[in-house]
Amino acid sequence: MTRRYDALIIGGGHNGLVCAFYLARAGMKVRVLERRHVVGGAAVTEEFHPGFRNSTASYTVSLLRPEVIRDMRLHDRGYRVIERQVSNFLPFEDGYLKLGGGTARTQVEFARFSARDAEAYPRYDAALERVAQVLRDLALKAPPNAGGGLAALAAAGRQGWPLARLSIEAQRDLLDVFTRSAREFLDGWFEDDRVKSAFAFDAVVGNFAGVSTPGSAYVLLHHVFGEVNGRKGAWGHAVGGMGAITQAMACACEEAGVEITLEAPVARVLVDDGRAAGVQLVSGEEIAAPVIAANVGPALLYRRMVDPADLPAEFNRRMTGYKTGSGTFRMNVALSELPDFTVLPGRAQAEHHGAGIVIAPGLDYMDRAYDDARAHGWSRQPIVEMLIPSTVDDSLAPPGAHVASLFCQQFDPAVDWNTHREAAADLIVDTIDAHAPNFKASVIARQIHAPLDLERKFGLVDGDIFHGRMSLDQLWAARPMLGHGDYRAPIAGLYMCGSGTHPGGGVTGAPGHNAAHAILRDRPLLSWFR
Repeated sequence: MTRRYDALIIGGGHNGLVCAFYLARAGMKVRVLERRHVVGGAAVTEEFHPGFRNSTASYTVSLLRPEVIRDMRLHDRGYRVIERQVSNFLPFEDGYLKLGGGTARTQVEFARFSARDAEAYPRYDAALERVAQVLRDLALKAPPNAGGGLAALAAAGRQGWPLARLSIEAQRDLLDVFTRSAREFLDGWFEDDRVKSAFAFDAVVGNFAGVSTPGSAYVLLHHVFGEVNGRKGAWGHAVGGMGAITQAMACACEEAGVEITLEAPVARVLVDDGRAAGVQLVSGEEIAAPVIAANVGPALLYRRMVDPADLPAEFNRRMTGYKTGSGTFRMNVALSELPDFTVLPGRAQAEHHGAGIVIAPGLDYMDRAYDDARAHGWSRQPIVEMLIPSTVDDSLAPPGAHVASLFCQQFDPAVDWNTHREAAADLIVDTIDAHAPNFKASVIARQIHAPLDLERKFGLVDGDIFHGRMSLDQLWAARPMLGHGDYRAPIAGLYMCGSGTHPGGGVTGAPGHNAAHAILRDRPLLSWFR
């Protein structure tokens, strides 16, 4: 083997960088191995057409943990997030809804559709915030490991105690969120379908399911436990795109002594006598280290990078059944002008152009999108969120022009996307054009990431943006599998630090933080194997 390190990180995505930073800060000699030509994983900013740059995959900020921002001193390294004035803009056939801008403003907006829903909104928001706080409190804590003896039992007690102290109403809400469909959950609060749609969209983001699918309410919750500039539940735009975040993280890592190597794809994890011993690159080079932290998803790690003979047979069986596939289709488009919506006309920049523009008019529409994808491969009327970051960041496009991120559901990863990617992209453009008739003609260029493209480019198996389904059987101590929810693999010295571990997907930095702390807790034991 070539040079020896204390730890190797497979994948230079944001969680890999966070993990590397904490290890290096503790004095370990760390090397990050990134397969692409740029660090950042799915959180990168790239030029996709001359003069037009955008966040290529991950495209908006909320879930990044404040503790990670503070420890890595990201603000000192240029990290800046601009909060949306209005969270979301939803055009309907006969009107529109703007969500956000404060409780009073949202109530006025809801009152146009239902006085009862306007009155219920503050209570709904408070109830969801109580439950979201549970996630925030757990985000930077390693789940108790099933089968971990008294230590795990004590950890479960410590993490469960705050839940026991919740009011009975909050405990009921918590149970509803984890077990019910988004439709059932929202039906318990609101009566107007347009109001429900404003919240139900979050339940299908990165979720190959319908709003009537049991458990989809949790995904809704997952998207509201973040914060921007101290404001809980808010979303915003990272100036310079998502790549600005990971470039700042890379600077923090290098300052701490981390070595980052690009275009260094890992082929397999090397195991010696039941312990991780290093990695072999696709080039054939072998690099030694007693600690390997994998920022790739569990499906990629255990199905393709680890010899099945090095894993327990029961673990292999269950990992074969690990669920991936978020049903996501991601596009970036260069625009000559802003979209002019039929229900809110105007090509001059207005506040709704800076919102998350959600085309998902009704709960039945969202369920049909999923049903279509299951029956035909993709939605005949897809769910689309469009963000136009150039409305607040003029570094992304030439003067007078714009870039837009299109995040789309539902698209079955099993489809032959080599054959159908262009047709699906045309459908997405047509879907937006039906609400903003100048949109199609304004498209100068487009970058397409069908599920297969997301896998090829970013290593996201089945195009799963969360590294695995966010369902009750793959959450907390069961993410990715019960008995290995504490970031430790079945192979000594091998750890998981990506979104396939608690607390799951999104740009949070939490898995990287938690995995690093698990490694550091094990460090005295690992020192015997150096």
